[in-house]
Amino acid sequence: MDPCPFIRLTIGNLALKVPLAAKTTSSVVHPSSSPCFCKIKLKNFPPQTAAIPYIPLETTQFPEIQTLAATFHLSNSDIERLASRSIFASKPCLKIFIYTGRAGAACGVHSGRLLAKVSVPLDLAGTQSKPCVFHNGWIAVGKGAGKASSAQFHLNVKAEPDPRFVFQFDGEPECSPQVVQIQGNIRQPVFSCKFSCRNTGDRTMRSRSLPPETSVPRSWLNTFGSERERPGKERKGWSITVHDLSGSPVAMASIVTPFVASPGTDRVSRSNPGSWLILRPGDGTWKPWGRLEAWRERGGATDGLGYRFELIPDGSSGAGIVLAESTISSHRGGKFSIELGSSSSSSLPTGGVNRSRSRGGGSGSGSGASPANSPRGSGDYGYGLWPWSVYKGFVMSASVEGEGKCSKPCVEVSVQHVSCMEDAASYVALSAAIDLSMDACRLFNQRMRKELCQHGESLG
Repeated sequence: MDPCPFIRLTIGNLALKVPLAAKTTSSVVHPSSSPCFCKIKLKNFPPQTAAIPYIPLETTQFPEIQTLAATFHLSNSDIERLASRSIFASKPCLKIFIYTGRAGAACGVHSGRLLAKVSVPLDLAGTQSKPCVFHNGWIAVGKGAGKASSAQFHLNVKAEPDPRFVFQFDGEPECSPQVVQIQGNIRQPVFSCKFSCRNTGDRTMRSRSLPPETSVPRSWLNTFGSERERPGKERKGWSITVHDLSGSPVAMASIVTPFVASPGTDRVSRSNPGSWLILRPGDGTWKPWGRLEAWRERGGATDGLGYRFELIPDGSSGAGIVLAESTISSHRGGKFSIELGSSSSSSLPTGGVNRSRSRGGGSGSGSGASPANSPRGSGDYGYGLWPWSVYKGFVMSASVEGEGKCSKPCVEVSVQHVSCMEDAASYVALSAAIDLSMDACRLFNQRMRKELCQHGESLG
């Protein structure tokens, strides 16, 4: 099947120049004595906030260092909604509100002072097949715009094609559902899942009752996690194996460090997180591909699911590369996502949500010869998914429902990061792990679903 069309709309290279004469006016606070930030708004999308650096007045060319301030991901339906017109709406525009002061709000009142508004018209026709730059340069802003004493704002706004494979679980991961690929109105089964919940204290029963492909090699447990018995409340022994349509296992996620309540509490703490190992088949055995840690963050009105995902270079036992670290609301749910840098020469993380930090080195092997827009069969083990040279832009996202809600994760994966079926299956397994982590990090004074504790999980 073909991938679904998406557009990646990026806003970057923000900067502000304010003449010294403006310092004496009552309407402007000079950036040299006050920070600046902006709110970037696009209809039907949550607003995003970014800091604006101050550029000296004598600067005529924008620095070569490229920065990314905000990103919007538009599906075909999003584009259609933006393009739809009525008697009350004109063509779509990106709106940027520039403030002086510090970002944030106190008692519902924003602390920044509005300096200027910028509107950039967006003609999205054709951007699904070729990139388009809507603006790149300086704009006179604020009162007296166009005069020598006016402030100037620099930005780059562009759209790029970003086709993706879209998958969805037909049921909750713990119910061993099918996974379908979505393209428009077509839903085609591509994977099946098998969830297992074993009692890791019973070694003999585990080896007899589970097929070989669902058992994590002991060496990986010693390296990346621990199955040691721990006193008190814990959740362990969960695994989910992804099979292709022929029934061959193509990816797996398994708990390697139990989710344990901190002493005197009913929660999994950040200082002692549980962890999953994401594995792929290779050379007749399972090889680690990634590691996901999860814990329960304390919040204001509601708690959150904290997570950290790191890639394990070439299946080695060395330090991994952290690709994503953030928090998802335990009540509302949200999205787990990996997005790195921009399509420019830089490799800066985007949006301040996910942080990319190298904690090790390595290089992936080259991808195979199959077309990038067509996943290959399960017998073709390509590790071209992670060549460091293409570590930029959108990688994947997965929807995560809040606690107590029916969850059928929807997974989006960038075409450039899928060269075989194992690539796609690895993301599906990772999505199942982050979804199940919402249950694994539930307070231990709350009862679990029977699918998750039928083999003797401690309920507390």
